Amino acid sequence: MRFLTPKEIVAELDKYIIGQEKAKRAVAIALRNRWRRQHAPEDIREEILPNNILMIGPTGVGKTEMARRLAQLAGAPFLKVEASKFTEVGYVGRDVESMVRDLVDIAVNMVRAEKVAKVQDEAQMLAEERLLDILLPPPKRRRKDQDGNYRHKRERLHRQLRAGKLDHHMVELELPSDRFPMIEVFSPVGLEEMGVNIQEIFENVLPPRPKRRRVTVAEARKVLAQQEAQKLIDMDQVISEAVSLTENSGIIFIDEIDKIVGERTHGEIDVSREGVQRDLLPIVEGSNVMTKYGMVRTDHILFIAAGAFHISKPSDLIPELQGRFPIRVELDPLTAEDFVRILTEPKNALVRQYKALLWAEGVKLTFTKEAIYEIAKIADEVNSRLENIGARRLQTVMNALLEDVLYEAPSLRDRQVRITKAYVGRKLKDIIEDEDISRYIL
Repeated sequence: MRFLTPKEIVAELDKYIIGQEKAKRAVAIALRNRWRRQHAPEDIREEILPNNILMIGPTGVGKTEMARRLAQLAGAPFLKVEASKFTEVGYVGRDVESMVRDLVDIAVNMVRAEKVAKVQDEAQMLAEERLLDILLPPPKRRRKDQDGNYRHKRERLHRQLRAGKLDHHMVELELPSDRFPMIEVFSPVGLEEMGVNIQEIFENVLPPRPKRRRVTVAEARKVLAQQEAQKLIDMDQVISEAVSLTENSGIIFIDEIDKIVGERTHGEIDVSREGVQRDLLPIVEGSNVMTKYGMVRTDHILFIAAGAFHISKPSDLIPELQGRFPIRVELDPLTAEDFVRILTEPKNALVRQYKALLWAEGVKLTFTKEAIYEIAKIADEVNSRLENIGARRLQTVMNALLEDVLYEAPSLRDRQVRITKAYVGRKLKDIIEDEDISRYIL
């Protein structure tokens, strides 16, 4: 597959994210550099480290969405974590290495799904053979004169199975139990730090007892096909590819990094927050992390950090961590004009989403141009008066605006609902004017 150029990456991001051109260019170059590194001469390939990115901007301006879409374009394992969820080693909470373990789990699921898709046809055939054995068990003692009759019945049954004529018949399947004993671990460290898979240990010590279930033939085909697909793929190869994919293409998005900036209280720094930064430093610099799939190197994982930095500044991060995010981009606050574009232009625009929701009820929803401008104006006004939550404000405004329509939709089948500027003003006027109600609803 031809990898996208920076201009093409920006063009793809433009389909979902309005504005923020500087940030789009920065992430597009960073993504293209992953491809460039993989095609660089081998003697220098390992020395080319990713340029991690620090995004600075208020909430709701597209930081997370940009990183998520970037991972989709790259077909790379992507993990979003919140820095405020982590604690320094020795404190109760998640340790920073858990983000790498989670990223590998995502990569394993991605690679396994890809392998399963490739063997799906063969797995389906094997599942059908197993299902035929259940529907028409072969006789224990077969005579030669019975072989032809048995084969004829089996072929006829196979044709009926393929045609879906047996889908509603019930069969009994023997399935492995997915329940394991409950255990409590008393340990000074989190279970994730132990580097072991407790479930796998119990699978070996206490093999799961199979259970019998009555299911339809249609459901049995799906279950058996999944089982056969798992037998056809080599999990060792899946894990090997997933670890390689994580190490060379993985992307970790660390949100709210400004929340782990140590605050000075009576002249003293909050050491637990600074401790999280120091624990994060070796992961971002490049180190080996123990996972249940083996050691994983973080040298070439791309880290994108983001924060509003309302109270603190990027320079308040410890100097070593600052140096590991050489590319800094500041995202612009959104305006009413941006809100108009966000409502209408992206592929996943809110107006399109609500039209699709009501189309499912047989209702045709339309908005006048003036109504769109009024919604954007109200969202911008509320953001300026209350907490500025960026484009997320549009979701609350739209939900308040369309609440009655969404409630009454089943009784409006085959009708058209037109949202005008007057309707927007009438529906939201009282909410906007009463600040207490506005805080509660919007």
